[in-house]
Amino acid sequence: MATFFWVLLFLLTFSDSLVCVRGLGVGINYGQIANNLPPPSRVANLLKSVNISRVKLYDADPNVLSAFANSDVEFVIGLGNEYLQKMTDPVQAQSWIQQRVQPYISLTKITCITVGNEVLTGNDTQLKSYLIPAMQTVYGALSNLGLSKEIFVTTAHSFGILSNSYPPSAGAFRQDLAEYIQSILNFHAQTDSPFLINAYPFFAYKDDPEQISLSYALFQPNSGMIDPLTNLHYDNMLYAQIDSVYSAIKALGHTDIQVKVSETGWPSKGDQNEVGATPENARLYNGNLLRRIEQSQGTPGKPSVPVDIYFFALFNEDLKTGPLSERNYGLYYPDGTPVYNIGLQGFRPRMDYSSSERNVISFFICFVLSMAFSLCA
Repeated sequence: MATFFWVLLFLLTFSDSLVCVRGLGVGINYGQIANNLPPPSRVANLLKSVNISRVKLYDADPNVLSAFANSDVEFVIGLGNEYLQKMTDPVQAQSWIQQRVQPYISLTKITCITVGNEVLTGNDTQLKSYLIPAMQTVYGALSNLGLSKEIFVTTAHSFGILSNSYPPSAGAFRQDLAEYIQSILNFHAQTDSPFLINAYPFFAYKDDPEQISLSYALFQPNSGMIDPLTNLHYDNMLYAQIDSVYSAIKALGHTDIQVKVSETGWPSKGDQNEVGATPENARLYNGNLLRRIEQSQGTPGKPSVPVDIYFFALFNEDLKTGPLSERNYGLYYPDGTPVYNIGLQGFRPRMDYSSSERNVISFFICFVLSMAFSLCA
């Protein structure tokens, strides 16, 4: 009977490995503009079950940070645009960190603070003028508290800050934003912090589906494009977009700043004019990108630097305004079931296997049991 027990134990271990997901350095945006989301404690269980190790918040929700205590998840937390003016005051910046960061960092890993989101592509000129002073002041407050070595300070930009992105080697920032961006780049170089970009090939495809290859946007097999200035071959739009940002940064005199993608994704549903917003396209985009990340793949322009991304988003958020797509970027429904399957599994009531997997597992169970009974006979 001892032999039979160990064979069964081996069987259970092996069968579990058929459906587990390898731990990946995958990041995800955890937005909460919804009235039907699960509590943070259940979200923590979901992310643990799918081995997602990095989370980006748009605030510093204490309920979320507490729920992830003693986990291995690394957090990017956010200071909303409404805080920028206050954060230019050193006293208020330090008070915010003491209240919203320090109480949690002994148990929850906080690695980065984003000061504002897509500020430079907004219409508020005053807000733009607050951005770099706020970043500097928050960094100064972290330094005063001895935290600047473990927590980066940055901001997230819309891809709309570029005036040109094609070909990638000719990437350039908008001239009207050059003054702001130059100061931000100097800050990143001084503090060794990353430049964050929100990049969505979906937008480019939606706006010009006749000229842009869907396969190129979705990481599907395609002939791609060759940059005529570098002869580098690109087989997908996201990597071309990332390299165009690197080129724009280089044009302003910096080669020592890493670009990270703070948001990217594809909606599973959209309005009638949002061409390409389907569950299948969303599955292909996010699933194919996930496999690239698994391979630690770099862009053609930075082949030795693995692409660093945060998927947008964890859940569909039913209270977001704007087009229908805005409420349908989630990988999961609020009940934890996947909107589509990209290789991650969630906290569903039971695990569903495909018919082929069921056949393999059934055959293996029968085979091992027959061996076990033979050994015990």
